[in-house]
Amino acid sequence: MSRPLVLLLAVAGGAAVGNLYWAQPLLDFIARDLRTSTAAAGWLVTATQLGYALGVLLLVPLGDVLDRRRLVPAALVAVAVALVAAALAPTFPVLLAALALVGITTVAGQIIAPLAGDLAGDGERGRVVGTVVSGILVGILLSRTISGLVAAALGWRAVYAAAAVLAVVLALLLRRAIPDLAPRTRLAYPALLGSVFGIVRERPTVRFSLVLGGTSFGVFTMFWTALTFLLSAPPFSFGVATIGLFGLVGLAGAITAQRAGRLSDRGLGLPAIGVAWVLVLVAFVVAGIGSRSVVGVVVAVLVLDVAIQGHNISVQSRLFQLDPAARSRINTAFVANNFVFGAIGSGLASVLWALGGWTAVTLAGAVLSGFAATVWLVGRRAALRLPSDRGAAGATRTPRAEPQG
Repeated sequence: MSRPLVLLLAVAGGAAVGNLYWAQPLLDFIARDLRTSTAAAGWLVTATQLGYALGVLLLVPLGDVLDRRRLVPAALVAVAVALVAAALAPTFPVLLAALALVGITTVAGQIIAPLAGDLAGDGERGRVVGTVVSGILVGILLSRTISGLVAAALGWRAVYAAAAVLAVVLALLLRRAIPDLAPRTRLAYPALLGSVFGIVRERPTVRFSLVLGGTSFGVFTMFWTALTFLLSAPPFSFGVATIGLFGLVGLAGAITAQRAGRLSDRGLGLPAIGVAWVLVLVAFVVAGIGSRSVVGVVVAVLVLDVAIQGHNISVQSRLFQLDPAARSRINTAFVANNFVFGAIGSGLASVLWALGGWTAVTLAGAVLSGFAATVWLVGRRAALRLPSDRGAAGATRTPRAEPQG
């Protein structure tokens, strides 16, 4: 693969997934403009993520059976239409419905990740997919910063209008850049969807991984949704541009993602997952203790993003070793599951904030970290172990690089 194509796939993946997070630093801003409460505005994130989980489940498996040179641009054009609807939404219920549609249609990033693995040669696959996934992570993190800056200057509607234009431009570029690639398998659509559930049902490794991945994404979205409430209230009382800048702190997570993928290639992905959960617990403890200090909040954001992003890449790269012919469907199960949990986490943030503020959020994060660490301890001896793990029975060679997307 050429460097320009790898870069284009990374940018497109980041832009697509970034559509899910434009609203996150703008909740208080949107609430005031559309005359609703900040807690109610938190459901905008939940609706987007539930829509995304549904879109991933229904559309991403098509990457195993359709021409992705057409599928990826079509998905980008569809989300552009939904973004325009969000930009023009006159009321809060209309915006809620438009953002749910944005979630359903912004699935291009999760089609691009397995596509990068298929296009890359064996000797470059890990590097290529790692770069694309890092682009997706950068999109998640920078979307908050860009959203805050644009909204402060031009209003929140301009954020969605600009995102729609970008999606159309990327659709045109990708239509020309993606080469023809034969489908990996041939299945009727009902059988294709059914096989996603079959993979989960038949493989304990997938089931344990989905619990870990879903919990990590749930605590991640719970933290970031509640963080907007914390930073917009006294003693901080930050504006949307300042709140958005906190997303820059999480860029360390994108760097960690490639490192975590390399650990998995070396057979160390399983212990890396356990270490990540210890760091998540540390992040919530620091967030609780330092809730009235900018330094404390920044440290908590940094530790949490490093831990969560590294964790998810470790889990996902291990899942991609299971069946190369079903990467899109495995990715469907992983991502759809994550965003169901992510939507629950966003909704839980609103509920916990109303009940006990930041203290309730950090206590819940600590409890969920302990739960996930217990799942890892139970599963690491058998269900989560792969033949390529260092010390696993029958592991007699160094595993070749696998996709880290």
